[in-house]
Amino acid sequence: MSNDPNAPRFRVRPPANWVNDPNGPFRWRGRHHLFYQHNPDAPVHANVHWGHASSPDLAHWDHHPVALTPTPGGPDEAGCWSGCVVDDDGVPTAVYSGVDRAHTGLSSICLAVAEDDDLLEWKPVPEPVVSGPPPGLDVTMFRDPFVFRFGGRRWALVGAGHADGTPSVLVYDCEDLYDWRFAGIFLDGHDPVTAEAFGTGATGWECPQLGETASGEWILAVALWDGDPQGTAYVTGRPVQLPGGTLTFATRHADRLDLGRDFYAPSILQETDRVLLWGWSWEARSQEEVDRAGWAGVLTAPRVLDVHEDGSLRVVPAPELQLLRNGEPLIPGPLPSSYDLTVTARSPATVSLLRSASGAELTVSLDPAAGTVTLDRCGWPRSRADGSAPLVLRATGDTVRILVDGSLLELFAGERAMVTERVYRRPDDTAELAVTGEAVQVTGRALG
Repeated sequence: MSNDPNAPRFRVRPPANWVNDPNGPFRWRGRHHLFYQHNPDAPVHANVHWGHASSPDLAHWDHHPVALTPTPGGPDEAGCWSGCVVDDDGVPTAVYSGVDRAHTGLSSICLAVAEDDDLLEWKPVPEPVVSGPPPGLDVTMFRDPFVFRFGGRRWALVGAGHADGTPSVLVYDCEDLYDWRFAGIFLDGHDPVTAEAFGTGATGWECPQLGETASGEWILAVALWDGDPQGTAYVTGRPVQLPGGTLTFATRHADRLDLGRDFYAPSILQETDRVLLWGWSWEARSQEEVDRAGWAGVLTAPRVLDVHEDGSLRVVPAPELQLLRNGEPLIPGPLPSSYDLTVTARSPATVSLLRSASGAELTVSLDPAAGTVTLDRCGWPRSRADGSAPLVLRATGDTVRILVDGSLLELFAGERAMVTERVYRRPDDTAELAVTGEAVQVTGRALG
């Protein structure tokens, strides 16, 4: 692993070089497997393979050799891009975007089958199951298949964008994983619920993911794309099968998914009693700093998704993360590089987590009466164009949970909002917990 003090130690990332989208979270033979976009040769976005890690408990992860490698002359010769893993009658099968040398923004949908129970050896299927987008829709972006079950059948979503600038999610019937049938537009940017919630700025919806909660509610997550990432969003509602076999999504509520500036490419794992979510947190520092560190990107902690009565998203960290709270209890004073902190306030309160040599502070402020939580990290500028201004969350409740692992900061407010940001400590910074306010309680542990 990197010697960079800002490198997360407990979240999934390869020992070195590049990682982006989480792919194919999959439970098999008592272990969780998580794959991810990976350049094994350099900390830059190129030469895309699938990396692989697995865990017995969602907290402690083992790294494995690269799972999927581009096939020279094959449909994925220019990269094994995002997708999922499914159990196809007892055969773990990766379903992913393959890109050839002349893709012009469009991918094919490829398969690879696992040849062992540890999912270490994979054999690609020579021909794609879908060679490109359906005719007649003027699709200019086509990628990121996600397979799910509904109404006793197997279906797949594919992220898309159209020549007129409309983003959409397409759907296929893939009951036979080797024989796909186009089944319509699942959802697009003309839907009034989505248009009101996150506007029409995106020209494509990447990484479509769908999960059904234990209460029977459905959550669709997408990444917003207009030539560059524009954040993430979710829609609650339900799939509806129309006459003729078309499948669509009846929307109920929509909003931004992660309210931070360093989260993209959501990936869902459908379990029997819950929906788990991971995302990619990119680097928000210069390429020169990345090259010097020798690594780029990290996957977030797993999060459990559900739906509140009003149709909005309910989100909390996966309970298995408690297994990492093995370090010293946190009290006002020095902070370790990785910790799990809960703050409960009955009146306005502020916790400071980091202080610069010039006196700037990284703070989280709660105002329960106003229903706001504010993250102020202005003293630690980001290199990306969306800046480092304070983030003000509208969140009912009086509790926030803050997960810090190296430079990765994940904040959860009132089970209604989540924020992912990258904050890089400088050598002259002081990591120290300070609390101001009345009727405030702070508990936490170092990770270990």
